[in-house]
Parts: sequence; C-alpha cells; structure tokens
Amino acid sequence: MAVLTCRGVERAYGDRVVLRGCDLNVEAGERVGLVGPNGCGKSTLLAILAGAEPPDAGTVQRPTQLGHLAQEPKLGEGTVGDAVDRALGWHRALLAEFERAHAVGDEAAAQDAQQRLDAAGWVQDHKVDALLTLLGAPDRGAPLARLSGGETRRVALALALLSSSDLLLLDEPTNHLDAEAVDELQGWLTEYRGAAVLVTHDRYLLEALATRIVEVDDGVCVSYDGSYGDYLIARAERQAALSKAEDQRLSLIAREAEWASRSPAARTTKQQARLKRLDALMKTRPMAKEKHFSLDLRAGLDRGRTLVEATGLKKRYGDRLILPGLDLTLRPGDRLGIMGPNGAGKSTLLRVIAGAEQPDAGRLNFGPRVVIATLDQHRTGLDPDDTVMEAAGGGNTSVRVGGEDVHVTSFLGRFLFGRQQLDQRVRTLSGGERARLLMARLLLKGASVLLLDEPTNDLDLMTLRVLEEALLSFDGAVVVVTHDRALLDRVCTSVLAFEEGGRCGTYATRLQAQAAAKERRAAAQAAQAAAAAKAQPAPRAEPPRPTKKGLSWKERQELTALPQRVEAIEAELTQLGDRLGDPSTYRDPKADVQALQRRHAALSQELEEVWARWSELDSKA
Repeated sequence: MAVLTCRGVERAYGDRVVLRGCDLNVEAGERVGLVGPNGCGKSTLLAILAGAEPPDAGTVQRPTQLGHLAQEPKLGEGTVGDAVDRALGWHRALLAEFERAHAVGDEAAAQDAQQRLDAAGWVQDHKVDALLTLLGAPDRGAPLARLSGGETRRVALALALLSSSDLLLLDEPTNHLDAEAVDELQGWLTEYRGAAVLVTHDRYLLEALATRIVEVDDGVCVSYDGSYGDYLIARAERQAALSKAEDQRLSLIAREAEWASRSPAARTTKQQARLKRLDALMKTRPMAKEKHFSLDLRAGLDRGRTLVEATGLKKRYGDRLILPGLDLTLRPGDRLGIMGPNGAGKSTLLRVIAGAEQPDAGRLNFGPRVVIATLDQHRTGLDPDDTVMEAAGGGNTSVRVGGEDVHVTSFLGRFLFGRQQLDQRVRTLSGGERARLLMARLLLKGASVLLLDEPTNDLDLMTLRVLEEALLSFDGAVVVVTHDRALLDRVCTSVLAFEEGGRCGTYATRLQAQAAAKERRAAAQAAQAAAAAKAQPAPRAEPPRPTKKGLSWKERQELTALPQRVEAIEAELTQLGDRLGDPSTYRDPKADVQALQRRHAALSQELEEVWARWSELDSKA
C-alpha cells in the first residue's frame, strides 16, 4: 500500500524549470534514496512531498502525519521540550483515539489504535531522551532561540524522527553529526518500521538503508530498484542506452533534414507524413548532457620535506582542556582524518594550524614556502555581496592556473558555473554551489596544506567523487574533519581520534579507532562493575543453628498465615498491573508512575520470597 503518491509535479523559479513532471510512489516500509546533482530539485521535491512548498502543477497524496527534516529547519518558539511536545502531538492524538473508541465500544477502532500504539510505544519519554542523547542535541530546557546552527539541525532531526511512525522525509540528516552519531542514526533508521525518503551524500547510509534509488534527472524522477551500488551499475547502463538512442535520433534528423531540403515539400501524402515525422523528431526533448568537472590541486611539491610540525600543542577554554599536548607531523602525501564527538576540539585544531587561534603552549613550525588553504564548514571566506565572477577573479578578468592566464568565464565553466550565473550574488547560491566556488579558489591558491572542515556538507555525490579524486592525487598534506565514513575510509592515510578524558590517539584507519574506543568502553564498564562488587559488604557469616525436627509453634502460625499473604500480594500486583497498563495513567499529573513501577517491582520480589518461605516450612512440617 502506498503511503505517499505524487503525480505530474512541476515547479519553476522564474524562467528556470526545476521539476517538469515528477511521478513517485512510496510504499509502506520502503526506504527511498533521492539522488541527483546540486540544483536538480531534490530538496524542492522533498519540500513539496512534505507540504512545506506548493507545486506549480500536479498532485501529492500524503499521510496526515509525517516527519520532515528541511535543509534549513525552523523550530518555532519556546524550548527544546516545547518543540518535542509539538512533534509528539500525533502520539497524544492516537492515545485519545484509543480512549474514545474504547469508551464508545468501537472494538475495531480500539484494536487498530492499540496495534499502532503497540508498534510506536505507549510511552515516549524514554525514547525522546535516548534520541536527544544519541544525536548530541541540547537538553529539553534549552531555549530554541539560542541554539547554534548545528544544535538547531540536530534538534530538528530529532523532531522529525519523533514526528511520525509512518513516513519520514529527511534532507541531509547526517549534517552536523559526528561519525559515531551517524552510526547510531543508521541503526535507528534500520529498526524504523515506517517508510522513508532520504536525501543524503552519505554513501554508507544509502547502501545500508535504501531499498530503491530515485534520481531526479532533467526534472523527472527515474527509479532504480536495489541499493546504491545497484543504482550505480544500472544508471551507467541506462546512460549508455540513452546516449545511443540520442545519437540515432540526431543521425535520423540530419538524414531527414537533408531529404526535406532536396525534395519538393508536401507533394504527396507520403511526403507529408515524412515531414511530420521530422517535425516530431526535432520537437522531442533532447537528452540532457551530464555536466562534469575536474579538480587538480597538485602544487608540484617535493615529497621528502616536512610541511608542518607541531610539538606539545595545548589549548584550553576555561577549565576545559581542548588540545592535550598534541604532537603532529605533516608531510607531502599525508591525508589525516580527524574524528571525535562534536565540541571535542576538531575545528579548534584546524584553526590553530591555520593561525586563526594561538595555542596556550607548544610549538608550531612550518616548512619553507608553505601555503595553507582552509575550507570551513560554514563556507566563510566569500563576500555575500560579490558576484560569482568577482569572488573567483577578485575583480580581474583572468586568473592564473597552472602557470597560464585563463579568463574567469572559462575558469568558472570548469566548475559548472554557466555564463548566466556570473553576475549572480554569492548570497543567492546554494550550499553546493558555494562549495564548488570555494574549491575553485582553493585551486587558484596553489596550497601545499589543505585544512578541510566538514567539506562534504551540501555536496552532491558527483561533486563528492570529484573532491575525493582531487584529494587522492594531491601532492601536499590534507587535514580533514568529516563525519563522512566513506571519505575517511577511502582518502585518509591515518586518523587522529579525539577520545574520552581529553586524550588524542592516532590510528591507521577509522575502523581501528572505533575498535579501540569499544575496547576502552568495555574495560571501563568491567572496572566499574568490579569496583561496585568490591564496595559491596561481604555477607555476615551466621553461626550454625541446631537442627530441629518439625515446626515450632511460631513457624506453624507463620505457615498458616502464608496463603492469605500470597493472596493479598497477588491482588495488589493485579491492581498495579491494570494501572500501569492504562494509558490514562501516564497523562494524569497526579499519578507517580515511577512510584507505581517501584512498588510493582518490590511486590514481585516479595512474592518470590514468600513462596520460597512457604516451600521451606512445608518441607519441614
């Protein structure tokens, strides 16, 4: 059964047509990966599917409740807890529906609501707390107006995941998450029972989750069954077939046009039909040409010399130690990946190397003629009021690339900026377009050391592959902070992990760093359990009692009273079970649910003890 259907969806911005007739069905439980180059309309289509933006034409049928993570989310007013309450409105409505159906005796509706509550969970508080912790979001009391951009996006992702049990529409859900949180999110989405449509550049996430890939190609949706790996193969086959068909169409047009120019027009019915066919061929929409660009950042460096050497780098903010006396050496060909939770100090390390911040202690030495270029996660370094041409050329009509003067127009064309975009203001560019513009400036700078902070944010999969190839062939040194697991695994020659307690460890790979972290956590848990056992007082040895035959008068009285005690405990347990199973208990502000649960657990333990005592006395009687 389809939970989401769109037919003939069209959307244009001025003269630019983004969607020209998209059709899409999403079945219950299906996971769809939505892919395509930057600017093709993925986020626009997702917003239309969610109802956040109207289409110019076409229809969309969606469930009444869905979770939507927009590219630039708006959280509203109040605190994180207020936003969570708004996101869980569907759950309160479902509880009310169950109660209403139960009250009027509508067994079918009550059973349906009960099944949906069983699947979603009758109580959501524990789920909310676990999800906020998993994503590294602020606590419930944090004011929404004071959240940073990363915090806003993490809260918005949590709200989207909590907003529905039927359908999720997520636009770049891994942005601003560290690698460990991305792993946890992948696990959460794997267990999610509803349908999902994902726009993401995280290839591991697509490969693990997607049951189907839908590509937005020239304004329409093209569906490929299977995983992301299956999509790459099927897409290449489709592109080859389309290219062959386009060549045949152009060849036929050329042949028919030559015939039309030599033949008397419209002399016979057969000729008129042939001319109509030529007209139809010329009106057929041509195959959209794939846009490609390449990025060569090589600077012709000697691979033997040291570029950057750091010794004992320390940085502290107040009482918090960020850099714990770090030693680091970078040579040509080194590609160092930085891992760690948000706020651990990854970006601080980049700023210290770049000279934007000074370390509190330690030395930082650079080799001769070292040029450092930075790409930060906020895409700074661009004046929003500059045109694209001004941002690339600095006011000049030509730039120097590889020892040659190249006109800015031609240079920008290499990075997929058309002539119509040259006068466009930087502030109007998408995140991916700003990233491409900054890559162009990296090329012009001729850097020997690249410092990249979350470079994959807002990049489409094609641009991401171009960046990877450029980094693999780069002859300088690269330090990259990224949550993109595929980039870390493919590009980096070593990994620096920010660990618990302000430590830093160097590893050969990301997986090695993760394995070491798991071992530390297991060792810490074992040590904690051992300490708790050691702190537990040893049971006092009681002197042996003389064996008695039969029951004493006091024991006979106790045995007589035990059946009534068992009956009383079981009755109270039944009463408590009924209250804990009633949804209205959890909405009653006077009900202390935790106290009820503790009482239920204590009575269960007591019942076991009474039964054991009964068995003991009965065996002696």
